[in-house]
Amino acid sequence: MTAPLRLGTRRSNLAMTQSQMVADAVSAASGRPVELVPIVSEGDVNRASLSQLGGRGVFANGLREALAADRCDFLVHSLKDLPTQQPDGLVIAATPARADARDVVVTRDGTPLGALGAGARVGTGSPRRIAQALRHNPRVDIHDIRGNVDSRLARVRDGELDAVILAAAGISRLGGDLGGLLAEELGLSEWPTAPGQGSLAVETRDDIDAEIYAALAQLDDERTRVAITAERTVLSALDAGCSAPVGTHASLVEGDLRLRAVVYALDGTQRIGIDRTVRLDPGYGGDTTGSGNGADAADDGGPIAQATRAGQEAARRLLERGAADLVPRESTT
Repeated sequence: MTAPLRLGTRRSNLAMTQSQMVADAVSAASGRPVELVPIVSEGDVNRASLSQLGGRGVFANGLREALAADRCDFLVHSLKDLPTQQPDGLVIAATPARADARDVVVTRDGTPLGALGAGARVGTGSPRRIAQALRHNPRVDIHDIRGNVDSRLARVRDGELDAVILAAAGISRLGGDLGGLLAEELGLSEWPTAPGQGSLAVETRDDIDAEIYAALAQLDDERTRVAITAERTVLSALDAGCSAPVGTHASLVEGDLRLRAVVYALDGTQRIGIDRTVRLDPGYGGDTTGSGNGADAADDGGPIAQATRAGQEAARRLLERGAADLVPRESTT
């Protein structure tokens, strides 16, 4: 009997759910069974604020150590939690098709964030979301929270909080049941989200068996990879950590790559934004078949390279406009 492939994943309900989705797809592509290997990350046991933990890969390091030690064959990450610096010996084999990249504000009665009254208690642990919420409604009282999706929703349902801000993709992957609560969807133009939000990353060793790599690469969605490359390049070029108050979103529209990037002051009082539109090479259709380009894609002069340059140019313009004064710098993104 063929030995199962081992998929390393965090232990949370959301991580296990989205890893199982990938496991099923890899099993279909490879013809081999795939088993989940739950792994504890620093971010799962360290209850410090995300603003204190910074961009040190606290949700990825433990998984990557297990992968390097051959305790698993590949990993599934939420891409927004993944540092932009790729470790030696590891490669992103696939970025599956992206889910909804938006944030949502969840309340008991559907009151929009901008209409919440003075002192309304809004829960989020993300410095970006804190800055955006305060800019959107400076009257609210931000509560720095951690925890899984269910526990955060429970704090609204029980009246401890008036609202929480969550990723739409996570709610959707868990079935979309808010237990009677109501969600306000936040538009990406006014409220750009974390680089790579809504996307997953399938990571493996660069010396993995070629047949396994080929099966993983079948999950790659080129449109997603192009968009998240632009977004994450902005973060990298700004030298900002994963939890920095930076919102980016890129989309492909009729052959154009459209990139929006905004840097916020931590208290929401200032922001600096940039919009870039880049025409992709003629003939690029952005089809959704697996490209199998892997880590070498940025060298081919195609849409990945164009996305990289677009992200670098956006970051350069943000820095020229004073973004360095707003963003906490991180040398370990």
